[in-house]
Amino acid sequence: MATKLFSYSESELIASLQRNERHAFEYLYDHYSGCLYSIICKIIRDETRAEDAMQETFLKIWKSIKSYNSEKGSLFTWMLNIARNTAIDALRVDSKRGNLYDGLDSTLVQMAMYQPITYTFDLQDLVERLRPERKLLVDLVYFQGYTHEEVSEKLSLPLGTIKSRIRTALQELRVVFGVQY
Repeated sequence: MATKLFSYSESELIASLQRNERHAFEYLYDHYSGCLYSIICKIIRDETRAEDAMQETFLKIWKSIKSYNSEKGSLFTWMLNIARNTAIDALRVDSKRGNLYDGLDSTLVQMAMYQPITYTFDLQDLVERLRPERKLLVDLVYFQGYTHEEVSEKLSLPLGTIKSRIRTALQELRVVFGVQY
């Protein structure tokens, strides 16, 4: 994409996006697509399906940007949740259609489906800097696709504790990413 050089604060970016300014969407894609695609790939683990989910994610962002509320969280967190939910929805649709890998050893399936994406390792390195309990939660929710409720049950922790720790982990990651809010 050949775009003019723009730099935005988060509030300027949101305002431009809500006015449907093309350069703002180009900026958004250029600066966030790599990270969002990494998350989608960790959940879906199939490049073609991940690309479809990525396209669907940005379509959802574009269609619903006017409903974004900064009081509920940062733009990055909002988009990350859209990407994660889109990827999980894609997996659910696939599972309803019937999985070609049913009956196979799950480790073999994961090895066969795993396709390393270079920039996912950078994201994983950043997540590795978190405290162990926060790293585990980010991995379960954003990389493995568990819901907050499922993580709460799996770890036998209150749902509020799970949400608080994830929120704190995301705040730490924002600092590492250099995202202003």
